[in-house]
Amino acid sequence: MIPPLNLSPEIDEIREELERKLWRVISDAAFIRGREVQEFEQAAADYLGVKHAIGLNSGTDALVISLRALGVKPGDEVITTPFSFFATAESVSVLGAKPVFADIDEDSLNISPDAIEACITPKTKAIIPVHLFGRPCNMGRITEIARRHQLAVLEDCAQSFGAVYHSRCGECGCSSETKAALQGLKTGALGDMAAFSFFPSKNLGAFGDGGLIATNSDALAATARKLHVHGADKKYHNELVGYNSRLDTIQAAVLQLKLPHVDRWNNGRRTAAQLYTMMLEQHGLSPELLTVPKVIPGHVFHQYTLRLRKNSARITRDELVARLKVLGVHCMVYYPVPQDMLPVYEGQYEPCPVSRTIAGEVFSLPLWPLMTMHTQEQVVQALKKALKG
Repeated sequence: MIPPLNLSPEIDEIREELERKLWRVISDAAFIRGREVQEFEQAAADYLGVKHAIGLNSGTDALVISLRALGVKPGDEVITTPFSFFATAESVSVLGAKPVFADIDEDSLNISPDAIEACITPKTKAIIPVHLFGRPCNMGRITEIARRHQLAVLEDCAQSFGAVYHSRCGECGCSSETKAALQGLKTGALGDMAAFSFFPSKNLGAFGDGGLIATNSDALAATARKLHVHGADKKYHNELVGYNSRLDTIQAAVLQLKLPHVDRWNNGRRTAAQLYTMMLEQHGLSPELLTVPKVIPGHVFHQYTLRLRKNSARITRDELVARLKVLGVHCMVYYPVPQDMLPVYEGQYEPCPVSRTIAGEVFSLPLWPLMTMHTQEQVVQALKKALKG
């Protein structure tokens, strides 16, 4: 069985360094707030190009604490995409605010700026764009919409560590000043705050759960730092009702060691994505049947996600994924149910038509940074066979 993700090759590359690093943490026995946490936070801030990076115990907490720092309160509305993992909307709901879903762009699968603007009301407090599958959102337009309506922007960067924003030759539709300000910045440095996940499958993954908040604001960083340790700057002097959301030292050590490799591994993902696209073309798999993701500048391919066109296919997406599993290729479906259609929100929203269609057609091929050409050829051969039945 070819798995959706194989972490062993990248672990094998740095195994000796990992063992030395982890044994040092064990010897120090500073498992909470050890020196590696601060060292990783500084290295992450430098890498992302932001003033502040705060390590947390999950990407979900990074979203919740960022929203708290931005002043989101019960009754506020936060606009986000329906096509994302539930943590995005959950972080809004858990604070008593209301997630408002703006439909996605059919080409990028990211939130549509036009749909965002149509959703704004006097109750809107913030926007959460999700850089889905490692492709940056149209942050030029989103930034200008946020400024015009005085809204905060919280980037959900769970799948985009290392991705870089490019205006894509004028396609973004924003002003030249905004383009110049954002061009070449990494995701995480584009909004007021950003939330990252270090779940093991992410482009930069820990050996367990982990997360990060990034921001250039001293005030927002100070509030987030306070919130993530029980609302206190000083032990036993709690000023806010906060959270126990510290990044533990072992995870920080793993991330600190892996960080210098992330650009190379992201390039490996991009190379594998380009090779998949070339192989699919060579095997004559029709673009009218299968839509492949575009390889744009800055995209780091957390997933290589195809779209099986219902109108052209003889089988459904779920039947195709089942056939591939029988043939030894385990594909994943992200996300079969849009957030606005989940049971927790049943009856509260009208479905977003584009995300609803996409959710029934997309599937992701196995992908990892050090994937061999032979393995990719096996995947494509199985896909061709599965499509033919």
